[in-house]
Amino acid sequence: MLSGMTLWLGGFGLDPEVARMEPLDLSKHPPRSPKVELEGLVMLARTIDKLRASLPGGNMGVYKIEGFSQRMLDAIGVSEQELRDVVAKAKTDRDVVDWLRSRIDWEKAVEVSHRIRGRSLDDVDRDDFAQRYPVITKKPELHYLVDVLDADDDEMFSRT
Repeated sequence: MLSGMTLWLGGFGLDPEVARMEPLDLSKHPPRSPKVELEGLVMLARTIDKLRASLPGGNMGVYKIEGFSQRMLDAIGVSEQELRDVVAKAKTDRDVVDWLRSRIDWEKAVEVSHRIRGRSLDDVDRDDFAQRYPVITKKPELHYLVDVLDADDDEMFSRT
């Protein structure tokens, strides 16, 4: 079972074991939270959603791979194109996780997750970051970058 799979899958409350990897329209709803884990790897579910949105019939909206997703991919040693190809052929998140487990050191992935969870506004130039994520000026209590991404999604899709 996929550990840490909480909240929702692509915004639809689907079971990750049976959900199909169909193109997503991220102009209508955000990708999954960066906190959603697939077997302990944060950002993977969100990155899968972005890649699904990049498939024919999908819509990336304002989202992109470069940034948090690209840093996660670089850290685990997988290219965007490699993972996009896997996502395009996958039926479920499980297929993607199984492929990754056969390609990467999963202990390293767990370490990457720990680093991602711990990154905070102290680790970035706050003014530059606020230009991309202005929600931090409205919510000074935000500290961790994953919380900023969630708050930005909430604001963009009026979930606050």
